[in-house]
Amino acid sequence: MQFIDLATQQKKIRSIIEEKIIKVLDHGRYIMGPEIKELEEKLADYVGAKYAVGVASGTDALLMSLMAHEIGEGDAVITTPFTFIATGEVIRLVGAEPVFVDIDPKTYNIDPMEFDKAVQKIETEGKLKVRGVIPVDLFGQAADYDAINAIAEKHNIVVIEDAAQSFGASYKGRKACSLSGIAATSFFPAKPLGAYGDGGMVFTQDQGLYEKLISIRVHGQGSNKYDNIRVGINGRLDSIQAAILLAKFDIFPGEIDLRQEVASNYNNLLKDHVVIPFVEDFNVSAWAQYSILHPKREEMMAKLKEQGIPTAIYYPKPLHLQDAFDFLEYKKGDFPVSEKIADEIFSIPMHPYLKTEDQEKISAVIAG
Repeated sequence: MQFIDLATQQKKIRSIIEEKIIKVLDHGRYIMGPEIKELEEKLADYVGAKYAVGVASGTDALLMSLMAHEIGEGDAVITTPFTFIATGEVIRLVGAEPVFVDIDPKTYNIDPMEFDKAVQKIETEGKLKVRGVIPVDLFGQAADYDAINAIAEKHNIVVIEDAAQSFGASYKGRKACSLSGIAATSFFPAKPLGAYGDGGMVFTQDQGLYEKLISIRVHGQGSNKYDNIRVGINGRLDSIQAAILLAKFDIFPGEIDLRQEVASNYNNLLKDHVVIPFVEDFNVSAWAQYSILHPKREEMMAKLKEQGIPTAIYYPKPLHLQDAFDFLEYKKGDFPVSEKIADEIFSIPMHPYLKTEDQEKISAVIAG
């Protein structure tokens, strides 16, 4: 049994993938080939954004979003501690200070009330200027952007949607990656829309930001590659990865529908045995993971392993307790909801091609 079954998906579209890769080999533009623009236009149209910029990874997408807003030293950027390190890491890479706030106990996304409190506290202290907030659409479900955007607008704060796990999701009828002024997603192979290597994309409605991102993506390029108008990075998406993503995107909307069916089946099978994922009525999750809570997590994971069922933990150690952020002087107990969830959560197989009988086997082990 596979945790994420990329092989079945590949069999379905292998001939199309090969055809698109051969086109890249034929034209030879391996960096910034025509596939990049085609992918950008298709995905921008899908999410409802005016502009999209293909980049080398989801991490670069976040980093470039901060750089485009010129966030740096003396600035604070608020985010959740219950996420992958990249979210906090990029804040530090631009010289700003990460400020963590706790999560909602049901959705595991950033708690807007805690965000609001943190803004007021930082403003009262006067040591840092709050320039940004990075809500994370955890496990495929969008954060509460109406609440977050309202707070941010009141305090002139940039909202950067970390949609690394939520491409394909929707919030109140709007697609993830269009829920704030700028959004970043990832095409890591395990994501709902994944390449066969690293990749990512930034989305925005703002032409000025778009032009900055285009420049930042290629070493701060101006009119030509030897005219550098700002400090940038090498953040380009490879043509072959874009070609693969174009092939996968053709079946992606159907896969999102299949993920809903898999999740619904899990919910029915597991609701009486573990804490199942909670999705707001106004949200459609992309179901990047199906994560459950169990007070005896290690024991349950061992039982599943005995039956050949893979599992994973996202995320066992919140960011405020990571050595990389020791300088912030957070301590255990500072964010009790994040810490409790981190102690009990684990993920079971989730992908569009998961068979009902496999779900029933997984559920029987958990129920037993």
